Amino acid sequence: MTAEQGRTGAADAVRAVVEPVVGEAGLFLEDVAVVRAGNRSVVRITLDLPEDEVGSLDSDTLGDASRAISAALDANDVVPDAYTLEISTPGTSRPLTELRHFRRARTRLVKLRLFDGGTVEGRLTEVVDDGEGPRLVLDDGTHVAVADVRKGKVEVELKRLDDESDASDAGESRTDEEA
Repeated sequence: MTAEQGRTGAADAVRAVVEPVVGEAGLFLEDVAVVRAGNRSVVRITLDLPEDEVGSLDSDTLGDASRAISAALDANDVVPDAYTLEISTPGTSRPLTELRHFRRARTRLVKLRLFDGGTVEGRLTEVVDDGEGPRLVLDDGTHVAVADVRKGKVEVELKRLDDESDASDAGESRTDEEA
């Protein structure tokens, strides 16, 4: 057995133990990787919200899931010897490569590179499939077939549109201490 086969087998064993725990937490298991780091293993688990939810996975939910996953791994002893458990979310740097990634990116600003060489940017409002295959709908009304997208990514926004209106409202009100 090669080292790669061993890592794949270990990842499959971890996935089998972790997937039911993640499902019970109402989350989606995005990825599992097991790598050797010196005399121990590092188990990397990437969690996400289900594809029909909008928003980000909060730290409390991630912490609860992390404790449940750790307990399940310890109880089932699928990782031999000492290991470090790393649990994270995909983050905005994840390329949009699967239909579920696009569904999870709803409400986010996206940049799409198309197979024809063009580029489309806008806020992804929905993903529809009306029999012609899945299409992405942007806030300006543009429809892009998922099959036409070579590469998609979420654009990092330091200030979201809905935050801007809150910030401008907050800036207009002053306390007695400021006056």
